[in-house]
Amino acid sequence: MKVTIFGSGYVGLVTGTCLAEVGNDVVCVDVDEKKIEMLNNGQIPIYEPGLEEMVHNNAAAGRLHFTTDVKTAVDHGLFQFIAVGTPPDEDGSADLQYVLAVARSIGEHMEEYKIIVDKSTVPVGTADKVRETVRQALEARGVNLEFDVVSNPEFLKEGAAIDDFMKPDRIVVGTDNPRTTELLRALYAPFNRNHDRLIAMDIRSAELTKYAANAMLATKISFMNELSNLAERLGADIEQVRIGIGSDPRIGYHFIYPGVGYGGSCFPKDVKALERTAREVGYEAQLLSAVEAVNERQKRKLFEKIRAHFDDDLAGRTFALWGLAFKPNTDDMREAPSRILMEALWAAGAKVRAYDPEAMNECRRIYGERDDLVLCEEPYQALEGADALAVVTEWNVFRSPDFSKVKSLLKQPVVFDGRNLYDPQRMREQGFDYYAIGRGNLAK
Repeated sequence: MKVTIFGSGYVGLVTGTCLAEVGNDVVCVDVDEKKIEMLNNGQIPIYEPGLEEMVHNNAAAGRLHFTTDVKTAVDHGLFQFIAVGTPPDEDGSADLQYVLAVARSIGEHMEEYKIIVDKSTVPVGTADKVRETVRQALEARGVNLEFDVVSNPEFLKEGAAIDDFMKPDRIVVGTDNPRTTELLRALYAPFNRNHDRLIAMDIRSAELTKYAANAMLATKISFMNELSNLAERLGADIEQVRIGIGSDPRIGYHFIYPGVGYGGSCFPKDVKALERTAREVGYEAQLLSAVEAVNERQKRKLFEKIRAHFDDDLAGRTFALWGLAFKPNTDDMREAPSRILMEALWAAGAKVRAYDPEAMNECRRIYGERDDLVLCEEPYQALEGADALAVVTEWNVFRSPDFSKVKSLLKQPVVFDGRNLYDPQRMREQGFDYYAIGRGNLAK
């Protein structure tokens, strides 16, 4: 099938590449000329395990193309996927200007029936706005062409997006036309062979499903972080509590790890957008407000522990950070807890030495060159001359370090573990002052 993808960012590039991988003829279009030039030169603008090789293979096979030519892109595909950004507006709502700009472009250039697929995470009712925008563009041209608008939200985890697309848990399709449902079923057939994963529903329900999924996962994270703070005060160990409640199949073990809060491009934005949507229809979503408030507080948890340990005397000190990305297996630092910690340390007059396996260039892009930030080439280099280590992201490379080397490189044997990677008793036995999240009497 011929497919057009508007947007060559995270969702668009993964979607287009995976659809090409199973034999479809895919064109990715983007207004960012530099990004398209990079892709046409074999460079990938994001880090995602397995994506670079897959892009190269499909481009070489002639199934995956990149262009800035909107007319060519609209002419190409029966399916017109909208996979552009929906950044948060000042009031927390999703900014639809890019989505509607794509819809307008499709309406201005289409010459035959098209299926317009909302792949971006968008508020309930967006399909109606897309439909009206396309209709107005067609009307301005004086033409009357049939088209359908559907909702097909993405459920891709950064760091595991290829597997998530190729082996999906579910494929949610929101349509108001049975024919369109069957065409999408045909498009997704290669990903749906083991058993039927396609869930067809009305458009508004599909739009809400995406927000509901992310809000539910964010709620689990904030709930566990709330419990971890309680556990610290009660002398309980949140890791034991996690195992105790996770063994209940109604709860499960996924997304119940305490830490320093969630970040990234999805959870913070989507919780705020859903809360805003609720207000627009006259409903106060108190739980969503609490989820976001708990998360913002939790992101400052490591800094509060650092400040308490050093009695507010942080000026002139140096701190090592392991982990900059908001989660492992990505270079994404959007809303990352590391940013809150670094900025708080800088405001207190401290310096930072940091290492991350993938997010170093992203950190340079965000903060530039500054005297109070040294980006190191390997984890132990970050420890040299540091007053303490803060573990912010749970990359595998940080899970089993040489603790004797860690101790020898630090000025003081102090570790602030924001992901509960280490055993408190072992850390004490090796002479560390060890601070974790919610470990009660086991850690400070």
